[in-house]
Amino acid sequence: MPDQEPTLAQLGQTLVSHALLKGDFLLSSGKRSDYYLDKYLFETQPQLLRQITPKLLGLVPKTTEVLAGPELGAVPLVTSMSLTSNLPFIIVRREAKQYGTSRNFEGLVSAGQRVVLVEDVVTSGQQALRSANLLRDFGVHLDTCICVLDREEGGAESFASLGITLTPLFTSSSLGLT
Repeated sequence: MPDQEPTLAQLGQTLVSHALLKGDFLLSSGKRSDYYLDKYLFETQPQLLRQITPKLLGLVPKTTEVLAGPELGAVPLVTSMSLTSNLPFIIVRREAKQYGTSRNFEGLVSAGQRVVLVEDVVTSGQQALRSANLLRDFGVHLDTCICVLDREEGGAESFASLGITLTPLFTSSSLGLT
């Protein structure tokens, strides 16, 4: 009998048990936190990545033409989502290569395409917002960012100020982290 897909609540419990670290952590936002959901502890585990993928795909609008993932953390997510859905994906570089093509994006994307940004964990959202701005400046239509976890520390509001909806699978509150 094939494995049954977990409920969202079961998946949340699994994420917490596999990837939640307690201690004193410096976040990319510059803030300190007593907990850290280590994306690499869930993104590098095939079984867990297989369980996350359909849940994330359920958040992708039907009109989406391309998935975009900022390097490095979102790359496993968009790769798995692409393989499952057949939607193409691109990787958004932190900075353009200084050699070769000097691109901000790897993969095929055209101005006017409907793109959804995929992120792992959002705190303030600054890293993902930088990617969103690069994509919009290029000319794609981007009004949705989906993520595995919104830490509820201003990211959703930052996205909203640009007319982008942040849609998380989980929030810190929903996982009982705050």
